[in-house]
Amino acid sequence: MEIKNYSSSTSDFILLGISSNPQLQKPLFAILLIMYLVTMVGNVLIILAIHSDFRLHIPMYFLLSNLSFTDICFTTDIVPKMLLNFLSETKSISYVGCLIQMYFFIALGNTNSYLLASMGIDRLVAICNPLNYDVVMNPRCCLLMLLGSCTISHLHSMLHVLLMSRLSFCASHVIKHFFCDTQPVLKLSCSDTSSNQIVLMTESPAVIVTPFLCILFSYLRIIITVLRIPSAAGKWKAFSTCGSHLTVVVLFYGSVIYVYFRPLSMYSVLKDRFATLMYTVVTPMLNPFIYSLRNKDMKMGMRKLRFRILS
Repeated sequence: MEIKNYSSSTSDFILLGISSNPQLQKPLFAILLIMYLVTMVGNVLIILAIHSDFRLHIPMYFLLSNLSFTDICFTTDIVPKMLLNFLSETKSISYVGCLIQMYFFIALGNTNSYLLASMGIDRLVAICNPLNYDVVMNPRCCLLMLLGSCTISHLHSMLHVLLMSRLSFCASHVIKHFFCDTQPVLKLSCSDTSSNQIVLMTESPAVIVTPFLCILFSYLRIIITVLRIPSAAGKWKAFSTCGSHLTVVVLFYGSVIYVYFRPLSMYSVLKDRFATLMYTVVTPMLNPFIYSLRNKDMKMGMRKLRFRILS
């Protein structure tokens, strides 16, 4: 029996999608289209509100506007192709297209992670060292945080994609997922994937865990500091400034840890598709609501933006 090699740039992969049930294709298309549009509009409004209100030109909102921009790019890397496949019979993606999608998925997902860590550091300095906040969180420091987040994430992504491009894909070319994620694509390879798996089990956790540990350390310090505040009102005021960020962290990292922190042999796409949807589609959609509904400054910024648009 002839074994076909799908490692050339002229070959296509097939994405199975969220569900193979024909009756669910149109309802899922409608739901995901609405979620995508809400994500786009919500995050664009966050960016516009921050840039149009001088009171929001502070480190916390500088990082939030970049998080919103990354969410837009992150979702756009995956959802439009999903929507197209709902209406297509072939549901194909080219080999090169698959690697490009994988590259930006890894790069933007990790940029999100490091931006959340940077926002955790911002809250740490604001609560634990408020007198020196302007000195520590100066524009240069914020820019370095942003550049560091992007650089580490893109180098990490490049390593994965370069290793993936060396593999051959034989016989089956059906990706049992709705996008080109690392583990489902690795399952199709007939090459030696030991190098890829070593990177997945060593370098990848290090890149992902570092910002998570940074967030944990930040909040431990914040909790210790807040517990020293004598009044209940003071404690509540300090904690309330972290509520939005902490909610987003739990949503994002909860689903990421569930999906990825297991050996490849234990990976099951069927069980993890909805968990993957959580951080690729749902969390980017919810972020604008979480930050605008729980934050007085953002509420005011949104009102000013609405007034300017309507006037």
